[in-house]
Formats: sequence, structure tokens, C-alpha cells
Amino acid sequence: MDPSVSVGAVILAAGRSRRMGQPKLLLPWGETTVLGHLLSQWQRLGAQQIAVVCAADDTGLLPELDRLGFPAVGRIFNPAAERGMFSSIQCAARWPEWDASLTHWAIVLGDQPHLRPNTLEAVLKLCAVQPSSVCQPSRAGRGRHPVVLPKAVFQRLAAAVASTFKEFLESLPTPVARAEQDDPGLDLDIDRFEDYEQALRLARVVR
Repeated sequence: MDPSVSVGAVILAAGRSRRMGQPKLLLPWGETTVLGHLLSQWQRLGAQQIAVVCAADDTGLLPELDRLGFPAVGRIFNPAAERGMFSSIQCAARWPEWDASLTHWAIVLGDQPHLRPNTLEAVLKLCAVQPSSVCQPSRAGRGRHPVVLPKAVFQRLAAAVASTFKEFLESLPTPVARAEQDDPGLDLDIDRFEDYEQALRLARVVR
């Protein structure tokens, strides 16, 4: 990662996985779980700080964080997780424990462990070139996750009145910068078991 960019990663893990029927982040992924893979992935990418947004009553995710050795200080509890993803993002923006040296925050979906490393690296490189811009990968011209926000924009999230993250991004005065990538995983979220199987195939992970 470019030394001018210091990234905090927000891993969104407060969803209930209702369509899947079981917790997505606890599904096997190689020698670990989806959650374990995401934590390792962002460590390898050079994130200076990682926080996981979760529901306080999640009896499956919290023991897995313990098993992975993820510190309690890095857990952000969303008391209204049923309100959806944007409420978790705002909880992260209001969290007082972020390192003051961070320049950018990556908003990481919990159900995209299959993204290619070079896709994520391309977004981080774009941040170094356009440090004041919101950056995200795109495929066929359509913006995708993860979205990386500069500090000024991340701080605006705390008091934002938008109802969704998309609405918030569309309200910004400058356009989002995009790193076009031919990564089919950008078009896939793990919502159902067949999506999980497809994600494993894309990433060539042996279950």
C-alpha cells in the first residue's frame, strides 16, 4: 500500500443472513471461515486498523471472533442491526476508537471473500492517486464494493440523513472515482448457498 494512504477497514458483519439460512461469515473458506479470510485479507493489504461491525446478540459471530483472536476493542456493536447496512456504516463512522492517523476507510461487505487481490489493490492505488475522492472498483462501468472513503467523507457519515449508503454517495458534490476491473466476483454477493458455491469456484477455494 502507498505510504501516503493509511486505511481503516470496516467489515460489515451485522446482517442476519436470512436468505442463506445460516450465518454467511461463518461458512468455511479454505482453512478458515469467510470472516477469518476477510480479516487476513485486509491485514495482507496493509490496513492499519480493522473493525468488525456486528450485532451485540450474535451468538455465532462473537465466538468466532474470539476463536480467531480478534480483539474485543475492535468490535463495533450496532444496536439497530435490523435497520440494515447503512446503520452499520454509520455506527462505524461514530465509533470513537479509530486511530487519528488514518486517512481512508474501506467499507467491506461481509459476503465478498472471493474478490481478487489485484481488484482490491487497484482501488487502494487509486486512492493514492486521488486521495480526496471516494474510490471503488467497477465492472462494465458499474460501481461495486468495497468503497473507500477519505477522512472528510467518512466523518460526514456520522450525521448523514440519507436512508441508504447509495443515496449518501449520490449526494456527494464530486463523482466517485472508479477502478475498472474485469473481476466477475464484483457482480456476486453471497445471498444463497448456490452463490457461496459459485464464490468458491471463482476464488478456486477448496471447501
